[in-house]
Amino acid sequence: MSIMTATDIVAARPGPRSWLKLTAAELKMVVRDTSGLIVPIALPVLILVMSASTASQQVVANGRTALDVFVLPLVTAIILSTICIINMPSFLAYYRHAGILRRLAVTPASPAMVLVAHTVVSLVQALVGMCVALALAVLAFDANAPVHLWAAIGIFALSLVAFYGIGMVVASVAPSPNSAVAIGLALFFAIGALGGMFGGTGNLPEALETVGEWLPFGATVQALGAAWAGAAIDSVHVISLAVSAVVGIAVAAVAFRWD
Repeated sequence: MSIMTATDIVAARPGPRSWLKLTAAELKMVVRDTSGLIVPIALPVLILVMSASTASQQVVANGRTALDVFVLPLVTAIILSTICIINMPSFLAYYRHAGILRRLAVTPASPAMVLVAHTVVSLVQALVGMCVALALAVLAFDANAPVHLWAAIGIFALSLVAFYGIGMVVASVAPSPNSAVAIGLALFFAIGALGGMFGGTGNLPEALETVGEWLPFGATVQALGAAWAGAAIDSVHVISLAVSAVVGIAVAAVAFRWD
């Protein structure tokens, strides 16, 4: 019986080509899931088109309109939340339910590779959704770039990680793909409603309005709105996004089941 040496183990580990193939396979899975591919792009674009005509005429600050300051941050939050809270957990729950993660655990391609590959695909999907929304807003409704562009990019990245953390928690607790979708949808509508997805949060009770701003959806909308308008970004929103990211990933690391 031959014994594997440390060199053999290192050689058996997947290289860059394997990572690339797995990521490409994950991308194909997402593309084949028609609803999961279209909804994160079509729903925000629909909201954008319905709101843009009026919002693009209302100047708010620094030459930025209501379209820039309110609608585009809202569209961004919807894109990120649908991808990370609804789509991603359903895929991971399916992989676990079908035994794919368990089988990967006994191969050089560990289940963690699936998480990384799907994270990359989610990022690509989010960037595509944002590019489509921004292109439409600029070409059709004369939208403007954020006054604080780099701050907006930083908030976008932090929001993506925060929503991904929540999605990982959903994937950890959901026993089946259908339950992952159900839990994800419930969370999406709950934090969306508190964060202003169905209208201004000023109509909510003060306590709920405050909670909404602490949650990732509301924090994303508020922080991106400030960056677009050239205003100071409230540290509460940045902290809430960072806490959501850290807590979500930490809980998932403890609770996630591979089989």
